[in-house]
Amino acid sequence: MNILIIGSGGREHALAWKMAQSKKTDRLFIAPGNAGTATVGTNIPVKVNDFKGLKNTVLENGVDLVLVGPEVPLVEGIRDFFLGDAKLKRVPLIGPAGNAAMLEGSKDFAKMFMQKYDIPTADFRTFIDYSIHEGLQYLEQLTPPFVLKADGLAAGKGVLILDNLEDARKELTNMLKGKFGNASKKVIVEEFLRGIELSVFALTDGKGYVILPEAKDYKRIGEKDTGLNTGGMGAVSPVPFADKIFMKKVEERIVAPTVRGLQKEKLDYNGFIFFGLMNCNGDPYVVEYNVRMGDPEAEVVIPRIKTDLVDLLTATAEKKLDTMSIETDERTVSTLMLVSGGYPGPYEKGKEIFNTQKVKGSLIFHAGTRMENGKLLTDGGRVLALSSFGKNMKEALAKSYRNAEIIHFDKKYYRRDIGFDLE
Repeated sequence: MNILIIGSGGREHALAWKMAQSKKTDRLFIAPGNAGTATVGTNIPVKVNDFKGLKNTVLENGVDLVLVGPEVPLVEGIRDFFLGDAKLKRVPLIGPAGNAAMLEGSKDFAKMFMQKYDIPTADFRTFIDYSIHEGLQYLEQLTPPFVLKADGLAAGKGVLILDNLEDARKELTNMLKGKFGNASKKVIVEEFLRGIELSVFALTDGKGYVILPEAKDYKRIGEKDTGLNTGGMGAVSPVPFADKIFMKKVEERIVAPTVRGLQKEKLDYNGFIFFGLMNCNGDPYVVEYNVRMGDPEAEVVIPRIKTDLVDLLTATAEKKLDTMSIETDERTVSTLMLVSGGYPGPYEKGKEIFNTQKVKGSLIFHAGTRMENGKLLTDGGRVLALSSFGKNMKEALAKSYRNAEIIHFDKKYYRRDIGFDLE
């Protein structure tokens, strides 16, 4: 089987690493990929939203299965593009249709969906530009902190949590006046949920589903969860408090009702669902949906899956997922993200990366790298993820931290407290 993975980050490298191990995989292509994916497959220099370029890639290389990694092509309707093309519709694509991808593409859509199907989430109100006055009044009714969310995709920067009412009023106004462009034409103001976050993942064919290992990621740039939000600075799996009782609540109250809701709405959903959850005194609440695997959660979840991922994806494409089960490695996996100096603000690319060949005891998943004239260079804010197995979180993290010291590039930065709130 010839397989194409669309994307270029650490998530896509982890997926490619896993799928390359399958006996079902003949040739593996990644578009556009990075320096890491090039070690397990063939990179194709086509952007993730260049649908015509991706069509040519599929047809020229006899691709039998397509897996979409990031959210942008899904929200822009790549599944619809494939199904509407006479030459592509025979090629299974793992990823929801554009209207189903609105679970991530529109926070207002997602919140209304949760409300309709009694899926536990924070109370909320949605405001648009001509209802700014109502929004400002609503903020006065809330107890801080204040949570403001841009409705559309904002590259992970569209959620603000503010302690001060005046700051919240100012930011609500700025957002509705275009701070995040079209993404904040609508703004969701919601109740602040107190608890501890985790990520749960399901793979569904629209009727059946399997639940993948859970994870906890760390989004803030600074230690003790301070500073600006990033795409993710590290993750661990499993999550100690996500025991069988808690996960049963997650399945019964959130996963199963979500899949049933998709069916009732007649939304074509075929792929991963990410449930960003808050554990509030033992009860799970949905913070957000994503319509793909998380990153860096994929770098801890994928290594723990023992089942052949190609088999799981094939069953998803054939709508036979209800016949599948998933086997999971009981060990802990931690991942630590090495990032460029200045990230998530302005940063420089093109820094040479040294000593990756000296790493022992950790998997290296490339997030933002490229090869140039035989040299491995940084090519993004998040550069490398170091994923390690251990009999417990402490042992796994110790391996990742040891190898983080070995790898070097100018202005390298990483958090030294991943898992601090789980000890």
